[in-house]
Amino acid sequence: MLRETLSGRSGAAELSGACFLIRCPAMADSRAASIALTNESADSAILEREAGLHRNLTPRQLSMIALGGAIGTGLFLGSAISVKLAGPGVILSYVGAAAIALCLMWALGELTVAHPVAGSFGVHAEMYLHPWAGFAMRYSYWLAQVIAIGSEMIAASIYCKHWFPDVPSWWWIAGFSAALVYVNARSVASFGIFEYWFAMLKVVTILLFLLLGAALLFGIGSTRIGTANYTSHGGFLPNGWAGVGLGVAMAVFSYLGLEIVAVTSGEAKDPATALPRAMRWTLARLGIFYVGGLAIVVGVVPWNRVGLGESPFVRVFETAGIPAAAGVMNFVVLTAALSSVNCNLYLTSRMLFSLARGSYAPARLGRLSKRGTPVAALLVSSAGMIAALFLEHWFQATAYLYMLGAAFFGGIFVWLMIFVTHLAFRRRTAQRPQPPIRFAPRGPWSSLFGLFALTAVLVSTWWVPGLRITLTAGFPWLAFISLCYLAWTQARRASPKKQS
Repeated sequence: MLRETLSGRSGAAELSGACFLIRCPAMADSRAASIALTNESADSAILEREAGLHRNLTPRQLSMIALGGAIGTGLFLGSAISVKLAGPGVILSYVGAAAIALCLMWALGELTVAHPVAGSFGVHAEMYLHPWAGFAMRYSYWLAQVIAIGSEMIAASIYCKHWFPDVPSWWWIAGFSAALVYVNARSVASFGIFEYWFAMLKVVTILLFLLLGAALLFGIGSTRIGTANYTSHGGFLPNGWAGVGLGVAMAVFSYLGLEIVAVTSGEAKDPATALPRAMRWTLARLGIFYVGGLAIVVGVVPWNRVGLGESPFVRVFETAGIPAAAGVMNFVVLTAALSSVNCNLYLTSRMLFSLARGSYAPARLGRLSKRGTPVAALLVSSAGMIAALFLEHWFQATAYLYMLGAAFFGGIFVWLMIFVTHLAFRRRTAQRPQPPIRFAPRGPWSSLFGLFALTAVLVSTWWVPGLRITLTAGFPWLAFISLCYLAWTQARRASPKKQS
């Protein structure tokens, strides 16, 4: 009897265990499906809150806007720092930076085509990493671009003194600011048309520069310079591989701005088709312009004669015997500065709009005009530009310098977080029946390479003249923005309690 009872209990236990084992996979699958459904529902809510912007940007405008955002005064003026660090090896520095930028465009392309919204990488980080990541990325990027607007506007006023030395700088700053705010406030279509022609002027100038430089090197219509300058004056790597590595830091800063394509995705016509094409062509053209442009510079002008206080491009035009080369390039860098301000005003207004729609900024900043423009966010971003100008004028050696360092850090931080977000995106979407469009090779290797390479670039800024402030100001900024996020979360938790 006992044996039968035990046998019966054993059989029941086995049957129960068997049923449990059968149920476990089903329960696990059900739980996984429930979690996936919850994630998709939360993601949809995040994406829907940014609705309302008008999709009026054409594929041609997307490509030119991306070029305009990336080609700033850094190429025409700041490239001299890279040449001083690496010599002719600066060509390798820009190739290395292009490899990092290629991995970034792969990662950003997959994320953006899957979720084309104005908040872009900030929204993606919020969806796939943590709300803190989206908060910190968007505010860091907003600060970086606001400070860039201030510095570029100051540069534009300086360039105007070349022709009108007696006109006060604030006249130019006020006039250019009012004009560009008006263009951005009208509609995204007017911004796209305006920036298209701004960028076109820069592209034509660089193409002309490449043709003239090639003619000088190969002796077409002039005395042949040849390749002597690539190996003279200390050789191709006068400062060794260390100089090439340090040159990558400045080269990466030159590529900052590529991510504007992702921000425009919220207002692009047919983003699934237009964005991949714009990203591919933008990076290809930038690679040719940057690598080819610097190859011409160090081929025509001995690298040790490139001064930090002048544009290497001016030296090449003067070598070609073009009259009034300084005046021509002054006009080009003026338009480059104004184009950069135009793009950055667009970027800052969309970042602030996205933050407001996510309840991370006052709700008023998330409102749109009848033409689908976040005018309130645009005006606040312009006020930030005025603050940056004030700090630059009165506290150039202290506060503004630290803000500039935080801005440089913000650009690299955003790129780093895009790679981390892409790794999380790949992991979550791997099991979907219809996986998203792939740009990057299989596996995590391209994003891991970009992540480690950018970390090395960030560390190397400690030894780059003028960039050490990136680390000394950047990490305190990150700590500050993290404290702001904690304060925001605490205030949000306390709000329902007060209402109840």
